[in-house]
Amino acid sequence: MEFAKPLPSYLVQRYHGWKATTYSENRTWYRRLATEGQRPRAMVISCCDSRVHVTSIFGADQGEFFIHRNIANLVPPYEPDGDHHGTSAAVEYAVTVLKVAHLIVLGHSQCGGVQGCADMCKGKAPQLEVKESFVGRWMDILRPKYDLVADIAEETEQLRQLERHAVVASLENLMTFPFVREAVDDNSLSLHGLWTDIGEGGLQCFDPETGKFDVV
Repeated sequence: MEFAKPLPSYLVQRYHGWKATTYSENRTWYRRLATEGQRPRAMVISCCDSRVHVTSIFGADQGEFFIHRNIANLVPPYEPDGDHHGTSAAVEYAVTVLKVAHLIVLGHSQCGGVQGCADMCKGKAPQLEVKESFVGRWMDILRPKYDLVADIAEETEQLRQLERHAVVASLENLMTFPFVREAVDDNSLSLHGLWTDIGEGGLQCFDPETGKFDVV
């Protein structure tokens, strides 16, 4: 397996620093997590974007969140077709096995995936239109929501609104999963839609009554 290379030295150094400090100071807690298993109270579906640091935003420790990341924090609709569904599998495990009490979809500002979806809808991203584009086909999940922002003239505001619609689309699609709907209906699971402004550190929460995102 010649294509696999040793870990870069800076990461090796960071690991040893973590092992000597954070791990060493919390050894009992880590061993407890290992032996007793995980019992997260919430699942968070967030974007792959490296600037979105879920545990830092909420000051969470290991074991608190079951986290799944993908491009633009999207959840596809329920489609049990036998193909590979990483996001759907993560949702199923969190809800049916871990029995999390909260399922959070976290969107963010300056999302490259959402930008790609907007560019596709405007005919500006032919590379994403081809069948072989994994990103393009994934962003097809969000594509129907573009019509809701197409008339917004200011591009930045259009993108911010589409980012929020990505969160709402995921919440809507989550409810197409029978086991999610069942858990929501019996009040053992609650869904939450959030959007964070990376530059300002802001956080907004979706209000289903008004259809708007309110400052937390």
